[in-house]
Amino acid sequence: MRQISPASVVASAQPHDRDIVIALKKGLEILTCFGREASRLTPSEVARRTGSTPASARRALHTLLESGYLESDGKRYWMAARTLLIAHAYFTSRPTAQLAQPVMEALAERTKESSSLGTLLDNDVIILSRSITRSTLATGLGIGARLPAYCSSLGRVLLASMPREEAARKLQGMQRLPLTPRTMYEMDDLLVLLEKCREQGWASSDEELELGVRSIAVPVTDRNGRTIAGLSISVRADRMHFSEFRAQMLPHLHRAGESLSARLPPD
Repeated sequence: MRQISPASVVASAQPHDRDIVIALKKGLEILTCFGREASRLTPSEVARRTGSTPASARRALHTLLESGYLESDGKRYWMAARTLLIAHAYFTSRPTAQLAQPVMEALAERTKESSSLGTLLDNDVIILSRSITRSTLATGLGIGARLPAYCSSLGRVLLASMPREEAARKLQGMQRLPLTPRTMYEMDDLLVLLEKCREQGWASSDEELELGVRSIAVPVTDRNGRTIAGLSISVRADRMHFSEFRAQMLPHLHRAGESLSARLPPD
């Protein structure tokens, strides 16, 4: 499963934004620039990935090293176990992922297909929870993985929940590339897809994110009716034609989404 490597650029604070601690912001950007393909980085590589100067990156890396969030051999840096405390704080203080897991496990048991729960983060979808089965997709997509919102079913169902003008601005600001020959990425086509999603209540991505992978997604709402996440099912394309996939799996997905929505308190 294709995922996006975090390569955020540190933006300068606005002159009137005196409450922002720039050093802290840079440190957090550094913590999120590590990934599967960038597990050990030099200061110059960190500077390039975060848009900071090498000297600034070096000072931030040293601070994170001394604070126990990074480890180093003197040349390269990598994440330390202490960083898990940040993720742990999120999962224990926000109920969505905890409440979703049993629902998703039941969904996977019924359908024998993998499922994911995600929410928007910048221009991507970030995975909050995941349930897989031995017979289906067990590739590198896991908790914390990021997917491009414009061509993933989760991203589309979340974009469709936004006011139309806001969703259009969001799409316009994204880098949209044809990741496969089937990817729909032109602005006009995506706006039509989002409108269709609003009408039918679900979204799809048929080998657009990765060849050989199909997915459908539905919105998950809190008790106030506000969409806070998306729930998806994925399947290998060689196992099931899309029309069969939709007919068999969409009813299960809708029921799981409604079950999870009923459990969530107002966020």
